[in-house]
Amino acid sequence: MKILLVGEYSRLHNSLQEGLVALGHEVTLIAAGDFFKNFPADLKLKRRFDSGFSRKIKIGIHLLTGFDITSYDLKRQFFNHAGSLKNYDVVQLINEKPIGVALPYERAIVQFLKKHNKKIFLLCCGTDYLSITYAHDKKYRYSVLTPYFEDKISAKKFQHVLKPLQPNYLAHHQFIFNHIEGVVASDIDYHLPMLHHSKYIGLIPNPINLEKIEFIENRIKDKVVIFHGINRQNFYKKGNDFFEKALEIIAEKFQHKVEIKVTENVPYQTYIDSYNTAHIFLDMVYAYDQGYNALEAMAKGKVVLTGAEREFLEYYNLAEDEVCINALPDVDYLVEKLSWLIENPSKIEEIGKNARKFIEENHDYRKVAQQYFEVWRD
Repeated sequence: MKILLVGEYSRLHNSLQEGLVALGHEVTLIAAGDFFKNFPADLKLKRRFDSGFSRKIKIGIHLLTGFDITSYDLKRQFFNHAGSLKNYDVVQLINEKPIGVALPYERAIVQFLKKHNKKIFLLCCGTDYLSITYAHDKKYRYSVLTPYFEDKISAKKFQHVLKPLQPNYLAHHQFIFNHIEGVVASDIDYHLPMLHHSKYIGLIPNPINLEKIEFIENRIKDKVVIFHGINRQNFYKKGNDFFEKALEIIAEKFQHKVEIKVTENVPYQTYIDSYNTAHIFLDMVYAYDQGYNALEAMAKGKVVLTGAEREFLEYYNLAEDEVCINALPDVDYLVEKLSWLIENPSKIEEIGKNARKFIEENHDYRKVAQQYFEVWRD
């Protein structure tokens, strides 16, 4: 099968591509790299005018005319590859804005892809119309919008998350859904809003290339090392404020038993290498299931504090704290869980081994790629 993957924001499409290629398929990935994360792609679009003097010019032009020069330039780069973007059996969009440009440009891109290829599918794995509407209607017990509801962040600073609630985005959402065969969710957080939708195919777990991730025995020889990686733009969205406060208490409580490592806004490869020596990995609070960073850390054998709500446990038939630790927006709770791990180092080793086994059984990139292939084919 000849497959085109469009967009990348977490390494999901990179790992899926590797799995599909391993199964003998021909796969091309086109993406803009997602800012500082700089994910690779076969056809790499370069985001320009986002720093230095050129950014000031860009802002000035936008204020005067409403014209977004970065979006236009990305669209131009995309269509420069037009000859390489035709005659695929399947095209999959990473989300409803796969290139990250202005909505009219996104629609022009999808319209082109629909015209020149056989089938288009969509992934629900981010802040799109249905998941953000579901969160805004408070159908989750908590969500990425909780810090906004609690006035921790203003609507202006949270506009990148709230954009799908704008009136023009509904029309964009409907346009995308009119051009796709179906939509797949990557985890429980996106599965729940999609339930009963006529175009929902089902949940296919995130693919993890285990050949690129070495399992590290999680034994405690001296101090327990806790890793906290921060993306400053998503600080409140991920619940990093709860982790920071909990770590302050843990550092004071276990002065001679713990080492805390923190990184901020580093490229993807630097990020994953920086927690190799950690035993415990702090991922995110506002989630029901694990995102990509959490899964890769679990594959390395880390004990990850992340989304592991009852819906996730029931779906995979797991016990609480079996493969990871459910993180909640509660500092005292986080301190309690971290203290339990520090005081019971054998649990760190046990959960780390369970985490790797869970990834092998449910997220192996070849197994997941086969699931995608069967969905696309049928």
